[in-house]
Amino acid sequence: MLTVMAMSLLLLIALLAIPVTLTFHASWQKSLQGNIQLQWAWGFVSARFPLVKSAGATEQEEKQTTNNIQQIPANKNNLLTALQHKKLRQRIIKFIRDFWHAIHKTNLKIQLRIGLDDPADTGQLWGFVGPVSGILSGIREANINIEPDFLDSTFELDGQGTIRFVPLKMLYLISALLLSPSVWQGVKQTRKKG
Repeated sequence: MLTVMAMSLLLLIALLAIPVTLTFHASWQKSLQGNIQLQWAWGFVSARFPLVKSAGATEQEEKQTTNNIQQIPANKNNLLTALQHKKLRQRIIKFIRDFWHAIHKTNLKIQLRIGLDDPADTGQLWGFVGPVSGILSGIREANINIEPDFLDSTFELDGQGTIRFVPLKMLYLISALLLSPSVWQGVKQTRKKG
């Protein structure tokens, strides 16, 4: 029984060590559109996923989605409050940097425009996103442009490219982030403020 469990664990680790290639084109203006093509095991497994909102969506549903997005900044126990903690910010930036170096990028282009209802909230968000944007815009492997919108609540995305990564390495990075003491301290302090 123990041998079967050990063999199963080794097989799972071996499968997670096989690279995954994602080719994507996505845009978000008022709804998500695009597609993702996934290839695994050097092309033996291939799947294509459309990212198109169903044609039956009504204007009422779109308005409800917009209202939900606009209500997010109203809650002060959200991402903006958490990002005020220096150690948490540093840990998230380290995760982003490690994640960026763990993926192989080809023809990666991302254009992102973000803004919240309140210009002050947009400024707080940009205090975190701005430095990341500056770092990403200077990278030769990709063309990434992130812009703030201080006038309106906005989320617009246009991206395309191909990335390749090893799932086992991604699991390690995500686990290290979630088990990091600085993340839990930031969450605990955010709850105390709320």
